[in-house]
Amino acid sequence: MPYAKRRRTERPGDSSDPSRAGQELSPQDPAERARAICLRLLTGTPRTRKQLADALAKREIPEDVAQEVLSRFEDVGLIDDAAFADAWVESRHHGRGLARRALARELRTKGVDAALIDEAVGQLDSDQEEATARELVARKLRATRGMERDRRLRRLAGMLARKGYPEGMALRVVRQALEEEGEDTEGLDEGFY
Repeated sequence: MPYAKRRRTERPGDSSDPSRAGQELSPQDPAERARAICLRLLTGTPRTRKQLADALAKREIPEDVAQEVLSRFEDVGLIDDAAFADAWVESRHHGRGLARRALARELRTKGVDAALIDEAVGQLDSDQEEATARELVARKLRATRGMERDRRLRRLAGMLARKGYPEGMALRVVRQALEEEGEDTEGLDEGFY
């Protein structure tokens, strides 16, 4: 009767493998650890240089080693904050309907340089932003039918405000949508926000 082979589990200090025989039990070279950490993090999703630097600091990689590894990754194109910002703006604007202000705020929290943020959110023009706001209001409008006019305005304008749309644009878009539905919009933009 054949028997099942049991896997041998590696244990620290087990030097039966000739390739491991000369290794010390001390931690790996910090640069090697930093590279491994960065590659693992970049496998799942793109990250900014700051996000990777924070992850390396959290894992106690020396600052000079971290900067050296991150610079090398930038040189070979594995870290590209400009491409990250462009992709982020494209994805979050089309996917969630976020406006330039909200996108800039998100990119700042991810550690993207201000000049790169300006360039990335500059891809969106006012007309594009307003068209997206109209689409968002049109989707939400049906759910507010039957509510009183002021409450509808607060709901719709509040939704746009949370997504980073300017107050004037939000009120204008909501008022136009309500007018198209036959609502009386006299005095709607007074006292909100």
